[in-house]
Amino acid sequence: MGKWLEWAIELQSLAQAGLTYGKDIYDKERYERIRDISAEIVSNYTDIEIEKVKDLFCNEVGYQTPKLDTRAAIFEEGKILLVRENNGKWSLPGGWVDVNVSVKENTIKEVKEESGLDVSADKIIAVQDRAKHNLPVYAYGVCKVFVLCSVLGGQFVENIETTEFQYFGEFEIPELAEEKNNLEQIKMCFRAYRSENWETEFD
Repeated sequence: MGKWLEWAIELQSLAQAGLTYGKDIYDKERYERIRDISAEIVSNYTDIEIEKVKDLFCNEVGYQTPKLDTRAAIFEEGKILLVRENNGKWSLPGGWVDVNVSVKENTIKEVKEESGLDVSADKIIAVQDRAKHNLPVYAYGVCKVFVLCSVLGGQFVENIETTEFQYFGEFEIPELAEEKNNLEQIKMCFRAYRSENWETEFD
């Protein structure tokens, strides 16, 4: 992670805390400006439009915390299920945890939306700090939860996010959407599937 991004993240976090807990109207104006500067830094170094940066990076209130993402690991005859995204790359079914559902509920919901399958969410494989595992680095924190699941029924349904799903062996993994899951993480899921006494990994 470049120093510029570390500085931008720290400025954003300090500004958000100030906006949450500060009382003085003039101090709040200063915190708003600091927050704007943090977004300008990210926009300048990434060529992402400033409004998009603000939407992703400066859209929360309260104390700064990571976003939560779930990824489902589903196996059949020793192969793992991956969904094909609109850009042609593959990923474990998953996505941001909605505010009104639990990690377990979100895992089940995302699998249904992206693959059409009904599953049970059985075991937490890992809880990872995205910044330690995936590229590109994001300007906001993400906590990734990998969940071992079992298929109960269902079939693929057309949707706006994915075009198909397939099962792949450990040594035939296709091109991955690495910002969401990489080969290291897929192999971790295989180890968890094969283990009789898997202990949750966490950063």
